[in-house]
Amino acid sequence: MTTAQKIAEVEQEMARTQKNKATSYHLGLLKAKLAKLKRELIDGASKKGGAQQEGFEVSKSGDARVGMIGFPSVGKSTLLTKLTGTFSKVAAYEFTTLTCIPGVLQHKGAKIQLLDLPGIIEGAKDGKGRGKQVIAVARTCNLIVIVLDATRPMIHKKIIEGELEGFGIRLNKQPPNIEYKRRDKGGITITRTHDAPRLDDETIKAILREYKINNCDLNLKCDATEDDLIDVIEGNRKYIPCLYAMNKIDDITLEELNILDQIPHYVPISAFQEWNLDELVERIWEYLDLVRIYTKPKGALPDYDAPVIVSRKFSKISDFCLKIHKNMLKDFRYALVWGQSVKYNPQKVGKEHQLLDEDIVQIIKNI
Repeated sequence: MTTAQKIAEVEQEMARTQKNKATSYHLGLLKAKLAKLKRELIDGASKKGGAQQEGFEVSKSGDARVGMIGFPSVGKSTLLTKLTGTFSKVAAYEFTTLTCIPGVLQHKGAKIQLLDLPGIIEGAKDGKGRGKQVIAVARTCNLIVIVLDATRPMIHKKIIEGELEGFGIRLNKQPPNIEYKRRDKGGITITRTHDAPRLDDETIKAILREYKINNCDLNLKCDATEDDLIDVIEGNRKYIPCLYAMNKIDDITLEELNILDQIPHYVPISAFQEWNLDELVERIWEYLDLVRIYTKPKGALPDYDAPVIVSRKFSKISDFCLKIHKNMLKDFRYALVWGQSVKYNPQKVGKEHQLLDEDIVQIIKNI
């Protein structure tokens, strides 16, 4: 029996099992089995070539990478052409784009790599079409833009989310607050610093046994579920922000647009008519959460034309230095900072100082 057949078998059993308190233990075991089988399928794909097929060897460039995912012929290629000027073959039939087409979006001094990925189909996570390669590239992105056709059923949104979930990508979610540490001996120790009624000790131990884990420390710091625990044990999940670009709004009524307005994280656009593309670019910038830092050479004016772009999560002085050159920290003495992150201008700061958007930095080196 192939891995794909085993996955189908477990999924069928899960569908047959009613969800209640009595079956939570059994469902937890099935979910753990399913996660292990999916990992086998993903690892098998990467060993056989995975994303290394023609058109998928796109090297990461620029300050951030954004992947556009959607069903065939939803307007991804038109959107890439309008936003970046990069030509991607456009036609009124499905499966026009067969490889990964990169383009560069320049915004607020940042170079954002935009990828037009081939149209995804249902069953991609199980190896149908070129789905595995598409989703493997999506895992390397800082932001995913799911392009949907506003004239088509919204079930497409759920299908794409399911395909990405099956490949270990968690959209618009934070990693579960669970402390997990394996040990050589001592058995399983479970502590709770937060009430987690959906996950009892018996289910936790059953999931751990399924992974052949007999010795570990586990501390639940959130209202965790079986899926959260499995994600922490697997340790290979990607938590990526996501935007939904609702394309072809020029073909729907105002009443239909008001209904779509209830979808969270969405931007209504028309790539063909170039409607609301400015708003989409602004939301991409917002979701990437980037920070612009201006450099100031000694005795000169700040360079406002070429900011150093860093992620807000990694925007300390040390991160800024590493972005410029890996050896800069060796000669670092202190930095002078002008901007919102300091109490007065300029302020002398060390490596651990947290920078804010549009700060000006001058690095003083050891002589």
